[in-house]
Amino acid sequence: MILYFSGGRNSVWGGLTLGIIVGVIAALIFVFRGNGFDWHIIGKAAIIGTLAGFIADLLGRLSDYLRRKT
Repeated sequence: MILYFSGGRNSVWGGLTLGIIVGVIAALIFVFRGNGFDWHIIGKAAIIGTLAGFIADLLGRLSDYLRRKT
C-alpha cells in the first residue's frame, strides 16, 4: 500500500481503493453465506475508506504546517 502513494497519488485514492477491496471481500463473504451479493456493502466500504484517506491527508497536511511553523 505504501507503493501506491508514491508517484503523485494521495491517501484519498488509497483509501478509496482499500475500501473497495475490503467491500468486495465482505460482499463475497455474504455470497458464500447465502445472503446474495450486496452492492451497498461495497459502496459503504468505499465511502468509509475515502473518508479515512481524507482524514489521513488532512492530518499529514496539518503535521507539515505545524513542522514549518515551529
